[in-house]
Formats: sequence, structure tokens, C-alpha cells
Amino acid sequence: MQYTDIGIDLGTASILVYIRGKGVVLKEPSVVAFDRDTNKIKAIGEDARLMLGRTPGNIVAVRPLRQGVISDYTVTEKMMKYFIQKALGRRTLRKPRIAVCVPSGVTEVEKKAVEDATYQAGARDVSIIEEPIAAAIGAGIDISKPCGNMIVDIGGGTSDIAVISLGGTVVSASIKVAGDDFDEAIVRYMRKKHNLLIGERTAEDIKIKIGSAYKRPEPDYLDVRGRNLVTGLPKTVRVSSEETEEALKDITSQIVEAIHTVLEKTPPELAADIADRGIVLTGGGSLLRGLEELIYSKTGINTMTAEEPMTAVAIGTGKYVEFLSGYRDE
Repeated sequence: MQYTDIGIDLGTASILVYIRGKGVVLKEPSVVAFDRDTNKIKAIGEDARLMLGRTPGNIVAVRPLRQGVISDYTVTEKMMKYFIQKALGRRTLRKPRIAVCVPSGVTEVEKKAVEDATYQAGARDVSIIEEPIAAAIGAGIDISKPCGNMIVDIGGGTSDIAVISLGGTVVSASIKVAGDDFDEAIVRYMRKKHNLLIGERTAEDIKIKIGSAYKRPEPDYLDVRGRNLVTGLPKTVRVSSEETEEALKDITSQIVEAIHTVLEKTPPELAADIADRGIVLTGGGSLLRGLEELIYSKTGINTMTAEEPMTAVAIGTGKYVEFLSGYRDE
């Protein structure tokens, strides 16, 4: 019986499912749309994301995970069930073994909630793995060696920073500042600076297209549509990447600050390893331009982004299941 081992990256912004032998088979936004009157789920994933901010009164599109923690248990459970079934297709004779990853700062209660939801969604066995370890495995780092590696995983709701050696976390910090906060900071900036009200999706669009954390040699521009707060009418404003740098400054400096704190607590031998090997960034938030340069300029440590930052955690979670069940990739 094959394909019964699954790794799930249960993220605030997206859910990724990894199946042994197949890789990442599903990547969808963690959004659920349901009808308030009947409590029936209307859409899950990408279909529901398109409804964010565009629904009639009785339909609400929600993100059941906030800052890496389950905020709506029943919706999360239904969403997981849906994604697991979608990923496995019809072949579910035996219940799968599932590893789910959680941010490094979660409490036992929150861990238990994830575990219960996964069992309810149809798992035979559940293992919970911490995000930085999954990210490190997914980024291709051999975590079993007695050598220090620093991982900075910037997701949608949390940023996890950890120093890993011998398969475990030595020092870590999890801050509730990440990709979503980038979006919110852009919304705030546009409102304050341009008197323009924009939605979360537009903000995310700005972040992806021209967002920057560090000065660029050539600024990029983007025309942004929103509602003018003075006239109340739709309006288009031209925004530069330099403005996004200013808008994101608070958030990016909090992430740098957290990296700094973790480095201060790192034992000297491991700190020397990190200075040698550099800092590895993973997670969707690490795709923000100029983040590597910013961290380098503030810490003096070479910083690089993993090859597939978006899927690193899911791949790592899946590989961890294989590792637990004694499989080796032949």
C-alpha cells in the first residue's frame, strides 16, 4: 500500500500537502467561505480566496488560522479533511500517517488542537513537528550533524527563527510578525500617505510586484487602484518600490531584531558555525526583495534564501514522516 504518508504545512496563508513519492501535490490558500444562514461551506481554498472582500452579506470568507494558531476549530477541521481528501484522491483504503507542522512558539493546548483536528480529518497516526526543523530539512540542510544552522522561516502569520544542531532546536524565537503584516503595513501606508483605501489582496499584489525591504538600484513602479478617502471615489495612484520599503520598515526591523536576539542567545561554537555557513531564509515571506541584503547589512552574516522557499516546510514535513517511519529515498 503506497502513498499513505503525508506531510502538511498548515499555514496561516496557505496549506501545502506533501505525499511520499509524489512531492508537494497541493498548495492552496487557507481560506474557507461559508453561508452564515445555513452554516454550509460554500468554497475552500483558491475558490474561497477569490471571494475575500467580495461577498454578499450572508456569505463570509474567513481564514480559520490566525498567526499560526487555530482560531476556528471546526472550520479548520473541515478544511483539513477537504485538502487531505483532495490530495489523496480516491485511494484512501488505509488511513494515512500524517505529520503536521506548527510554529515553534505554540502552547501544548494549541498543539493538541492541531493533533485532534488531524485525527478528525482522517489520520491513522499524527506527528507534530516544529516549523524551523521542517524548514531546515526542506531547505536541504542535514540537520543530524553537530553543526549549527540558522533558519529564518517567514510565513504568513508567524516568523520562526531557530538555531538547529543535531536534529533539534538549540535556540529559537517565534514572532507573530510575517507576510500578513507586510500586507497590513502597506494598507496603512497607502491610507496615510495617499488617502487611498485598498484591500488585503491589492496590498499583497503590491508586495509581490514591487515590495522591497532594502534600497534598490532602480526603483520599480506600480499603478494601484483603490478608493479615495476624501472623495469616496475610485482612484489610481502610482507607487514606487522605495515607498514600500518605507511602509515595511517597521515590520522588517522587527524580524531583524528577533534574529539579533536569537544570535545573542546562541552558544559561541554554534555562533561561529552560523557566521561560517550563513543564515538560510525560507517561507513565502522570504520572497520579499532585499530581505537578504537587509539582514546582511544589520548582522554582517551572509544570508541566502532556500531554493524553493514556499514549499520548504511542506517538503521537510513530508521527509520527516519518511524519516520517522524508517524510509530512505533509494
